[in-house]
This record gives sequence, structure tokens and C-alpha cells, in this order.
Amino acid sequence: MSEPSNEQLSVQVGPTGKRVSVAVRGEYRLDDSGDLRHALHDALGRAGDGVDLDLSGLTFADCSALNVLLAVRGQAAAMDKTVTLTAASPAAERLLTYTDTYSLFADPGAACGPVCVEFDGLLQTEVVQLRRALRTRPDIDLARGILMAGFGLNAEEAWEVLVTASQHTNIKLHRLARAVVTTAEGASLPDRVRRELTAAVSRVRGTRAEADSVVAPDDVPLGAGARGR
Repeated sequence: MSEPSNEQLSVQVGPTGKRVSVAVRGEYRLDDSGDLRHALHDALGRAGDGVDLDLSGLTFADCSALNVLLAVRGQAAAMDKTVTLTAASPAAERLLTYTDTYSLFADPGAACGPVCVEFDGLLQTEVVQLRRALRTRPDIDLARGILMAGFGLNAEEAWEVLVTASQHTNIKLHRLARAVVTTAEGASLPDRVRRELTAAVSRVRGTRAEADSVVAPDDVPLGAGARGR
């Protein structure tokens, strides 16, 4: 697990042209959404065809950053322009991969492989992915809030717990988030999922032993209401 860098976010916008480059570096915080949105809108307005987005220096990002990227992408589509990802850091790759939105920022002009898919099929897939991303973001944000309240985590730690547990259980991030959200209604999580969430909490706090002093696997508050009934 990578440690938070605490590096302030910086956004560098290239000169006006056919395509305008935008390089985002540092650690994204919720308070940075306005600055990122303004920079991307400015770049989009000065671009003839669209924006080339370089996220190779992004050290942390969550769904609030994705909200901004999707909104700008929608604006670009309305202007018959594109927002294309040219480089991505591990943090950016995880965000886009686990929310199934990576392909939405792919280069539309890239050469297709040996087996080419018809344009209508690609468009339909893109629409499905975009709708899923818009639909599942609230669950992911709610799940983070539950983890923050239940385990005393900050927003970055809660995001890390979700991503790590998703990897170890092989459950899609949005499905895992939905399961966590249902615990607020008294539902119980499967034992394996509860154990992986607890282990993930231990990882973000630095040591596995620390998890025992926070909460034992059998006493995880998620779903406890259902077991106590």
C-alpha cells in the first residue's frame, strides 16, 4: 500500500491549440475539485479538438475527482470534443479501473486490434459504463462514510480499505460498496468480506496487530445490528 504523499495538487495547462494538454500532479483533496474543474474547463474552451490528460503524477484521487473528470468529459462530448488520458499513475489507474471508467478516456483514434468491434457496439458499451459510473458513485461515497465512522478512518484511508478489500475478495468495487452500505440497514456481510475489510483497516494503520486493538474480525460493527436481533 502506498502512503499518502501530502503533496499539494498542481494542475498545469498547456498552450492553446488543436489539443490542449493538462498535467495533474500531487494529492487530490475534495477542496481541489473547484480548481481542477476550472482548469479542465479552461483547457477545453481553448482546445480545437479536445484535452490530453496526463495523470502520471497523481498520487491520490477518489470518486470526487472522478466526478470532475466525468463532468468535463460530458461537456466535451456536447462540444464534439474529447478528453483523452495519455498517462496514468497507479493511483489514477486504480480509480478508473475499479470504477469501470478507464475506457471512457481512451484515445478514440487508437488503432484497433486484430478483432475490431463495430462502432455501434463500442458506443453502447461506453454508455453502459458511463451510466454505471454515475449510478454507483453514491454507494462508494456512502461506504466510505460508513468506514470512516465505524473505524475512525479519514477519507483517504477509507478509500484504501475499499480498494484493498475489493482486490482481495475479487469483488467489484461498486458491489463491495453496496454491500457495506446495506450494513447500515442491519444486514450482515459475508465472513470473508468482513475479514478482508478488517485486514485492510489493519494495513492502512500500518500494522496487522493494530487491528486487534481496534476491532476483532468477529466483532466488526458492519452488520452487527442484524446479528443482534
